[in-house]
Amino acid sequence: MDQKQIERINELSRKARSPEGLTEWEEQERAALRREYVDAVLGNLKGQLDHTYIQRPDGTREKLKKKEK
Repeated sequence: MDQKQIERINELSRKARSPEGLTEWEEQERAALRREYVDAVLGNLKGQLDHTYIQRPDGTREKLKKKEK
């Protein structure tokens, strides 16, 4: 997600709080941009966690595992 898209999200958010509000098309655009933003943040976090290791007191390193539900 680039800076231009983030600025557009902020612009739509400001307009939503204004008395004129958003049109139906703008609401759909804002929802799509927000979903894209959340997906990008989650993707970055998952990528970071995939490359995370735990170092034990004895010096061994263990790859971080997914938690069982």
